[in-house]
Amino acid sequence: MRVERQVLFWLTAAIVLVLLVALLRGIILPFVAGIVIAYFLNPAADRLTNWGLPRGLAAVLIVAAFGSLITLALIFLVPLLVNQAQQFAVALPDEIARLRALIDTWAREQFGAHYPEFEAGVDRTAEALANNMSSFAGFIAGSLWSQGRALFDFLSLLLVTPLVVFYVLIDWHPMLAKIDSWLPRAHAPTIRRLASEVNDAVSAFIRGQGTVCLILALYYAVALATMGLRYGLLVGLATGLMSFVPFVGWALGLITATTIAVVQFWPEMMPILTVVAIFAVAQVLDAGFLSPNIVGSKIGLHPVWLIFALFVFSYLFGFVGVLVAVPIAAAIGVVVRFALRIYLASPVYSGIEPGAVAPLQVTTASAQPVVRTKPVSP
Repeated sequence: MRVERQVLFWLTAAIVLVLLVALLRGIILPFVAGIVIAYFLNPAADRLTNWGLPRGLAAVLIVAAFGSLITLALIFLVPLLVNQAQQFAVALPDEIARLRALIDTWAREQFGAHYPEFEAGVDRTAEALANNMSSFAGFIAGSLWSQGRALFDFLSLLLVTPLVVFYVLIDWHPMLAKIDSWLPRAHAPTIRRLASEVNDAVSAFIRGQGTVCLILALYYAVALATMGLRYGLLVGLATGLMSFVPFVGWALGLITATTIAVVQFWPEMMPILTVVAIFAVAQVLDAGFLSPNIVGSKIGLHPVWLIFALFVFSYLFGFVGVLVAVPIAAAIGVVVRFALRIYLASPVYSGIEPGAVAPLQVTTASAQPVVRTKPVSP
């Protein structure tokens, strides 16, 4: 098969796959979620199997333990989060009014006669933010209803996802062996090497960064709730879970928590500085210990590329796109780096045909004639 036909075949297969995902995105959420969870839990199943347990029993134990944790979270944690979210939604107008009053008091002292101009700018900004927040809330509500058919999606996630996790864990290695048998024989070693690089990047992100996010979520929630910040549990867990996007989750959490602290504690500075210190410690802990030891250096995804992939796939495929954005972004990154290596080693880059002798490079120094002079006798 010529190279052009191979490229056309794989390009067609990729387009068909994307169209299928776009067509079925309303019903494949529990299956995609199950595969992602199974990928996260597969090392635990391998370890139990190495200890002598049958693969089926290992899958049952893992799914039961994971389901127990989810059940405990639904019983004890979710009601607290829902309660704080309701309180935050009810108190938000008063909190905004209090923040506005604090800003006005500070601005009158700082700007003096120029305060009316500042006030007009604040009014325009507040109006724009209110309009954007209303549009965003409407978009979220519409997305949840149109994509989710809320109750149906919840029940499908609750009932179908554990079954998908169980069967994928059991058939993980036979499934990989079957896929390997379908590879074109001439290119199988190269595809296996690329798949190994993709697996390293995806594993570092999903398993490594996922573990880091859970640790940070627990730290933020406990620290903010302990120091008495309103909605500290909600803000802490949300910040930790958003930390899968480097720096972005931390920055959003810092801004949100600091704003709430200013509204709640002003003019006391110590609680506000405590909130800032909590986030500073988290950043040092993440950069200095958690990420180097848990995630490592194999992730291979630039933060900007990661954010772009999340935006694109969430826009195209909804929540399913969020789940598949990181694996696909990692795969695209590996393929692009592989193609770049081939290009740099090809005649297209060097301009030298295979078997041809490279032209002699004549430098200015070598082109100068060598003049030898006899030593002058005294």
